[in-house]
Order: sequence, then C-alpha cells, then structure tokens
Amino acid sequence: MIAFSVIFKYLSLIGAFTTIGTLLAMAFLLLDTEGRLSTQAEKLRRLLWVCALVWSLGSFGTIIFTLASILDQSVSVALDPTILRSFVTQITLGQYLLFQALVGLGVAALAFRVKKILSTVFLLIFSLVGLVVPIFQSHSASSGSHGLAIGSLVIHVGALSLWVGGAIAIALLDPEDRPIAVPRFSEIALWSLIAVVVSGSVNAWARLDFQGAWNTAYAYVVIAKIAMTLVLITIGYLHRTNLAKRDRIDWLGFGRLIFAEVLIMIVTVAMGAWLSSNQAPERPTPPKFDPAIAVSGISTPPAPTWNRIFFSYEPDALMIGLLITAVALYVKGVMVLTRRGDKWPVGRTIAFGLGIAAIDFATSGGLGLYAHFAFSYHMVAHMILGMIAPIGIVLGAPITLALRTLPQGRTKDERGVRGTLLAELHSKLAIFYTNPIVALAFFDGSLFVLYFTGLFGSMMQSHVGHLFMNIHFILAGLLFFHVIIGVDPNPRRIPHLVRIVIVFAAMSIHAFFSVALMSSTTLIDQGYFASLKTPWLTDLLADQQLGGSIGWAMGEIPIILALVATFISWVKDDSREVKRLDRNNARAAAMGLPDDLAQYNRYLQELAEHDRKEP
Repeated sequence: MIAFSVIFKYLSLIGAFTTIGTLLAMAFLLLDTEGRLSTQAEKLRRLLWVCALVWSLGSFGTIIFTLASILDQSVSVALDPTILRSFVTQITLGQYLLFQALVGLGVAALAFRVKKILSTVFLLIFSLVGLVVPIFQSHSASSGSHGLAIGSLVIHVGALSLWVGGAIAIALLDPEDRPIAVPRFSEIALWSLIAVVVSGSVNAWARLDFQGAWNTAYAYVVIAKIAMTLVLITIGYLHRTNLAKRDRIDWLGFGRLIFAEVLIMIVTVAMGAWLSSNQAPERPTPPKFDPAIAVSGISTPPAPTWNRIFFSYEPDALMIGLLITAVALYVKGVMVLTRRGDKWPVGRTIAFGLGIAAIDFATSGGLGLYAHFAFSYHMVAHMILGMIAPIGIVLGAPITLALRTLPQGRTKDERGVRGTLLAELHSKLAIFYTNPIVALAFFDGSLFVLYFTGLFGSMMQSHVGHLFMNIHFILAGLLFFHVIIGVDPNPRRIPHLVRIVIVFAAMSIHAFFSVALMSSTTLIDQGYFASLKTPWLTDLLADQQLGGSIGWAMGEIPIILALVATFISWVKDDSREVKRLDRNNARAAAMGLPDDLAQYNRYLQELAEHDRKEP
C-alpha cells in the first residue's frame, strides 16, 4: 500500500507540475496574437488536457491511500462510500485534496476552450492554488512557527512548479519555438530558483530554530543543499544566457541547457527527499501544551504592551513573499524609468512603501500577532489593511508605473504584457468593478457578510480562511480608494459629485456597522477566541464591543481624508479647466478670432434676430 501511495503522490506532482508548465508556456513564453493564443500555443492544449487528467487521477488516488493510511486499514475500507464521503466533506485535509483533484478536472475540461491569454493566466493561477492548498494541512501546519513554515513551503512548491514545469514545457516545444521562449523562461526560472532556495532555507530554519539542531546531519544536508543549488543556479543561468542569443536552438545545444537544468533538479530533489524522509531534530524539552497552538498555530503571546505591539514579529512567510514581490516589481519599474532618463515622483514611491509597510505590520508585525488573540486588535488590523494601507498603495500609482515600464510585444502582432494590461483596463469586467456602487458594495457591504453571518469565526479557525480574509480587506480597500482618489487610469470617468456621494454613503454604512457591533450582546466568533483560552483576555464580549468602537473611530478618519482629497481634486480639475479655456481664448485672440464667450454671445444674437424676422 505504501508503494501505491508513493506512486499516486508522485503522479499527482508530475501531472500538476507539467500542467502548470504548459500553462506558463501558453500564457507567457510563446507569442500571442492580439491577446489570443497563437497557433503554437494552441498545439499545447492537448498536452494540457492529458497532464491535467493525470494530475486529477493522481490526486484521487492520493485521497484514497491517504485515507487508508490514516485509518490504518486496507484500501477496500477506504473505498467505502460512507467513510470516503465523510473524509472529503468533514475533514479539512480531505476537503483540500478533493479540491485539488477537482482543479485538475476543471483544467482538463477547459483545456480546449481557453483561447485568450488572460483566460490562460487565470487558469494558471487556479492551478497554482490547487497545487498548494493541501500544504495548509501538511506536517508544516503542525510545526512551530506556523505562518513561517506553511508560507515558506507554499512559496517553495509554487516556485518549484514554475521551474520544473516550465523546463518540461520548453523541452516539449518545437525547435522553432524555443528561441522565442527560452529568454523569457530564463528570467522566470532564475527568480523561481531563488525563491526555491530562500523558501527552502526559511522552512528548514523554522524546524531548526534551536541551538542543538545545527550540529546534526539534518542541518548539514540543509546547508549543503543550499550551497549546491546556488552553484548550479549560476551554471544554468550562464548556459541560458549563451543559448538565448541563438536564432535556433538545436537538440545538441538544448541538451546542454537541459543538462544544467536536470542537474539542479537532481541535487534539489535528492537532498529534499532525504530531508523529507528523515525527521528534523527534536527539541531537548517538549514545549508545554498550549491550546492556542492547536487552534491557531501560534503560541499565546504575553499580555499586550505598546512595546510588544510595535516590536514583536510573527512572520507570515506567504504574505511577506507577496509583499516582497510587489516591492521588487515597483522598484524595478522605477529603475527602468531612471535608466531611461524619466523621473518618477518620490512622493509616490514613499506612499507605496508606507502602504506595504502597513500591510506587513498588520499581518506579520505585533499587531498581526495580537489580531489572532483579541477581536479589538483584529479590528485595528482590519482598518489598517482595508482603509489605511490601500490609500498609500493607490497614491503610489502602481498601474501607471506598470504601463510606463512593462515591455511591449516581442513582435508587431503580439500584444505583450503591457498591451494585455491596457486592454483589460478597458474591458467590460474592469468597467463593472470600477462602478462606484460595486466598489462600495465590496468595501462596506462585505463587512455585514463577514461579521454577521458566522463566516468570521470559520475563517479565523483556518489558515486559508484568515489569509483569504486579509487579502479581501486589501483588495476591497484598493478598489474603493482607486475609484475615489486613485491617480491610475480608470475605465470610468466618475464625476466628483458622485464620488462625494459615495464617500458619504461609505461613512454612513460604516457607522451603522460599527454601532451594530458595539450594541451586539452575542459573540460573533463562533467560539474561536474562547477556544484560545488567552489568560489576559477575560471579557470577550467587552473586547468585541471595543472592537466595534475602534472600527468606527479608525474607519471614519481615512474616509474623511478621502473626502477632503476628493474636494481638492475637484478644485484642481476646475482650475485646470479654467486655465485650458483661458489658453484657448488667448490663442483665438492672437489669431484674430473671437473667444468662446464672444462666439456664444453672437450665437444668441443670431437666434434673437431670427425670432424677430419670423411673423
């Protein structure tokens, strides 16, 4: 049974990696034709269909053998419909594995239907989510440094899938298509490998975070794995740099590329296999049982003080990885403009940096730590994620920066990344989401859905749910403030008066929500905070009501600032319009022509004369 379990597990991984690599080639590596898949990319759809089916088959097999292993029974027992249904509907691990299997089926069903680049990108993201979801219930989820261990492993597996899957896809391309695909894959592979090394090192550190662990064979292999991988990354990058300059990559030249790639894979996978088959060093003394670790994966912190809130740090590796990626892309864009001789306002860069720092503080900083243990601190984090950080990011104008720095298509017929972004900014979907009513519904309406339906307690008890909740806060805030005070291109031209009405509506709805929360006499967390048994938090209802008052106080300030900014923008726009009219009038006077006012008066005189002539 163990042999079959390993076979299905690796079958699932191979299918998933190849599926992701094929989608990567279709969406980014090969050329597109005005935003649609090229003929070369369409040839890969059959391969995508086969790989997705293999992934789904391996995932379904993994479900059965995982259940048999948990029950310590034969496969026939695991195939019992009642037991199997209970596992995939009531047990979190079973639900995640079923989701992964259904993702594979979904990709297979859509393989021949996808025709546009953006649809392929969404399918790629969907596949990556399906691949990493079971990690949230892996052995890392029960280890120390919960957010660090899980987040780093998610990044590790995701980056590894892009690297390995992309290499497989490159190998399966026609020789004529490789010269156009290899240069772009080289950059993706390089950054993926860096992410693999860093995330793997962080994950190992999460398991070896005590002094005695570094004098063991396990630690020596971790260090050797990192060192060897760094050396092989350099070798592989040099090979790619040379091969990317050729017009055509033959099998002999491509063999050199694959040799470096395979060598990296062998070293990484072999050492990783040894590490996974050997238990990490155990701590000299087992930690005291903490109910908070069993519920949230984080040990109970001491009573909050200003010093602990501002200087404690409980890293959420996945969120940190997303923030680092955003900062790296922003800095890269500014550097591109600088090398080109263009200037980018320093204030925008500072605003963007402050927004990113606020997100990090509310998710991994001391505030993010205590937000797991008290509703009042959770509400402070919510306000920062949904109302304060988005203002900084929106004022940083990341979309404008992207449009000015993203590369054009590689041929005259290719839309490219910049063209795709520009097209989507004017798409029907973008027009729908930038509707002020829709933005307001996401911004304020979702508060009632989250906090007054029992959804909040369920999401707090799950790492995936908590992550999704934080991302929703950020995206809802970004959408709302982009519509109200954004400096980036907007597919809708929203009058300032409408913006002001929306801001006043947001203030009213937010105040109503806060009052409802303050006056509530029942807990809305479904027992989550009580299950933590936090010693310094005794009155949960009072803390919940305090959270409501904090939400009211903190929520009104950013909205008022947005209102003031809207008024200022209105005045500036009117001033610019007056100056434009003055320039037109001055230009007309210089040419001996009447200005706009004179033309309008003449028009009125002509109408009056026409009326007098009529009997």
